[in-house]
Amino acid sequence: MILSAIKGVSLKAVLLALGLSAGALAHADYRIETVTEGLEHPWAMAFLPDGRMLVTERTGQLRLIDAQGRLQAKPIGGLPTPFVATQAGLMEVALDPHFASDPWIYLSYAHGQLDANNTRLARARLVDGELRDFQVLFTAQPAKAGASHYGGRIAFLPDDTLVLTLGDGFDWREQAQNPANHLGKTVRLNRDGSIPPDNPLRGQPGAAEEIYSLGHRNVQGIVYDSRRKRLYSHEHGPKGGDELNLLQPGGNYGWPLTSFGVDYTGAMVTPFTELPGYLAPELHWTPSVAPSGLALYTGERFPHWKGDLFVSTLAEKSVRRVRLDNGRLAGEDILFQELEERIRGVYDGPDGALYLLTDSEDGKLLRVVPL
Repeated sequence: MILSAIKGVSLKAVLLALGLSAGALAHADYRIETVTEGLEHPWAMAFLPDGRMLVTERTGQLRLIDAQGRLQAKPIGGLPTPFVATQAGLMEVALDPHFASDPWIYLSYAHGQLDANNTRLARARLVDGELRDFQVLFTAQPAKAGASHYGGRIAFLPDDTLVLTLGDGFDWREQAQNPANHLGKTVRLNRDGSIPPDNPLRGQPGAAEEIYSLGHRNVQGIVYDSRRKRLYSHEHGPKGGDELNLLQPGGNYGWPLTSFGVDYTGAMVTPFTELPGYLAPELHWTPSVAPSGLALYTGERFPHWKGDLFVSTLAEKSVRRVRLDNGRLAGEDILFQELEERIRGVYDGPDGALYLLTDSEDGKLLRVVPL
């Protein structure tokens, strides 16, 4: 190979001499295929056991894609109308971990109206193209005005509980430190919506017993690493200070008392990037990349990616590969910027491919496969 034959010359210089950019090697081992397009601001997806896929559109539709990648023209029926405005709408879709025997589909969405709304979690069964037995499991409190910062991602834990991520509502950031409500928190629930008896704040006077962790801004990525028994999440910072966190029961992640970011006006949010008693991020991104989804790659088609975290981004229009070495952060790679697309979600596919959702009025579902 030409590159391996050149000694004593920097890789960058060699690439330039060959007329290539430094990004050429970054995506030399994969190709990106379009599975389907015509999705309206897709937000999340889930893989059904028979090869079909479910995709939520933030504008309020749950769509079905068949195993051949064909988008079904009619949205799935039986879904309540969510509150749709700015960041609000239909968000997560996830299958029950025991779907084969207990075929529930979990959904998160904004519920209410502009002057009183928050995140809601529900579940239903998919029967003949529509949702049946719809059950509301949880509604974050209090209802607040505005249409920003809902969280909305779900991770299932091995004890048959789930963690739902939430946001601080933007204008209520100080409430992220108030254990009496759900703003700026993650919550842990049983799969039927009841509260686990061992939740970290259960039994504490004045505390919301659903809380799993607090001190968050807007958590839009969460994944459980079953091999390392770790729960990772990421959240949007203000202007700078996006975070990757290792979630611990009862942990306080500092917002807005600690942050690596500043307000959108440039004003200081806090003088502190760390404080005693508050958990520091595993890493932070400043300037902001706007992390929007999180996956752990477990497949075999990209052996060098196995066990690494993948973070989709909106502002950077990329996917960050966060390399892990025995559970420790070992660096990052910036992938898929050649798409020039806001990437809303990244998914570890059952076929060993990596899947991406692009965020636009004509959004796409993409599949990343080896060359």
